[in-house]
Amino acid sequence: MISGIASLLLQQDSAAGGLMAALFGSTMLMVILAMVAVVVIGGWKVFVKAGQPGWAILVPIYNAYILLQIAGRPGWWLLLYFIPVVNIAIAIIVAMDIAKAFGQSPVFGIILLFLLSGIGYLILGFGSARYIGPQTSLQARAVGA
Repeated sequence: MISGIASLLLQQDSAAGGLMAALFGSTMLMVILAMVAVVVIGGWKVFVKAGQPGWAILVPIYNAYILLQIAGRPGWWLLLYFIPVVNIAIAIIVAMDIAKAFGQSPVFGIILLFLLSGIGYLILGFGSARYIGPQTSLQARAVGA
């Protein structure tokens, strides 16, 4: 008798736990989908401003190649994204170069394009920033002089 009541209580707790897990899981799914939508929309606008096809943001490895082109880096750098730890350094460098290509500071690239990419790409895509192209070291020195 006691074990029957205990098993009934355990079944009810299990059902409630399953319901909570389903609610939490579906909420997290919606949050993640919203974040992906923000990155895709911002990235699409940045690609179009840079003269690249917007749909390229939807193709997984090709979008990294296009970002390298926008930043003015060689295509073989795409291979560096597959090396652990090196990929983080490359992502920071590319974020700074993209910021410079849109007339922003390297700090903008590190904070808003690397750390908070969804927000940074929305600002570049929908803001007043214009694509001026990759900045070479000679151009950077001429601007600084």
